[in-house]
Amino acid sequence: MPLDSQTKRVLDAAAAVAAPDYATLTPGEARAAHLQTLRQAGPPEEVGSVEERSIPGPAGALRVRVYRPTDDRALPALVYFHGGGWVVGNLDTADVPLRAIANRSGCAIVSVDYRLAPENKFPAPLDDARAAIEWACRAGGEAGIDVTRVGVGGDSAGGNLAVSAALAMGETNSLACEVLIYPVLDYSFDTNSYEEFAEGYLLTRASMQWYWNHYLDHPKDGAAASPSRAADLSGLPPSLIITAEYDPLRDEGEAFAARLRGSGVDVRLSRYEGTIHGFFRMAAVIDAAHRVTEEVGAFLRTVLGQEVR
Repeated sequence: MPLDSQTKRVLDAAAAVAAPDYATLTPGEARAAHLQTLRQAGPPEEVGSVEERSIPGPAGALRVRVYRPTDDRALPALVYFHGGGWVVGNLDTADVPLRAIANRSGCAIVSVDYRLAPENKFPAPLDDARAAIEWACRAGGEAGIDVTRVGVGGDSAGGNLAVSAALAMGETNSLACEVLIYPVLDYSFDTNSYEEFAEGYLLTRASMQWYWNHYLDHPKDGAAASPSRAADLSGLPPSLIITAEYDPLRDEGEAFAARLRGSGVDVRLSRYEGTIHGFFRMAAVIDAAHRVTEEVGAFLRTVLGQEVR
């Protein structure tokens, strides 16, 4: 399908101001530029409560932000990892969409401030992801979480951390679901979507290579950091995978969904036609972002058995 009109306006605006490709920036410059996109998310919704907490992490205290749509105790929860190529992004860049998901799902959302590369290379962010999931599943009751109903999710590089952590848990994986929004799943840049959308759609092939280069200590680590190359996916929980049509990462997300189905995992794949990587955080300018939060909310209500109040 052609680009939808709202997505085209976003791309035209970026071209008009000659927005730089992150691949041309230092990590610090890229982080500052990423924060400038916050206005595209729109105003934050009110939720029942927002609590900043510190939980045990592999390198000291790990900061999380817990969104609760109601004051009810023992809510099911989604442990969530923000996108940003493991290099940019923080709790604030994920704030607006996670508030919306909390309200639409009736679930608590645990947003994780994992360590960033290149200061903390693979597997440090993944180690933080595992620690956050294990806390939610074992000690989350202290934050009003039903530890028997915990899912995991993330967008882009956060999706990579979500599924990688679930796979790393092996037989101890008791997760109820996973939500992967245009996830990074493979250390390769040769799919059809990488070729077709290498430039001109905000996320470029060059920027993905830049992200991976900052995340990995050595290219040989690429296979270990690629959940799509895992030998066995059968232990993963019911999954929702969302892709964007004009996204270099589209094909790896859809191929992963096919592998999950072939492994006997219950999976729902939704391709959002006419839009681009990153649109989930652009609710103020791209209406499809609202449809994602509705879809994620409905999925979580179904798999976690939660009613919206």
